[in-house]
Amino acid sequence: MKIAFTTSTGEIIDQHFGQCQSFHIWEVGPDEASFLESVSVGEHGSDEEDRIAARAQLLTDCAIVYTMQIGGPAAAKLVAQKIHPMKTNSEVSLKETVEKLQEVLRGNPPPWIRKAMNKGAAPAFDED
Repeated sequence: MKIAFTTSTGEIIDQHFGQCQSFHIWEVGPDEASFLESVSVGEHGSDEEDRIAARAQLLTDCAIVYTMQIGGPAAAKLVAQKIHPMKTNSEVSLKETVEKLQEVLRGNPPPWIRKAMNKGAAPAFDED
């Protein structure tokens, strides 16, 4: 599944969702993880609602966004697009975060992660 990170260095999750200049996108599975691309945010007007919507639009393929901080309206916008925001509250290692997520994926992930893992997949017959 695709995971976005707000990072200025590519190594530490150290940015606020609404203020980061780019998102680092990774493909993360139970046994493998790899950096895919850095997506530049660019300019999207001065209105906060426009900026939030534009950022959320950049991440439509992502299942989870790890960020140091995120405001309520931005988190709600992500959730509405079936993207799960994960707030770290402090600077944390991107690599360690990926490794912890992989541990969860190898075990018995909670329902919201199982749902995120299936984002973009065709629905099964038993799903509505």
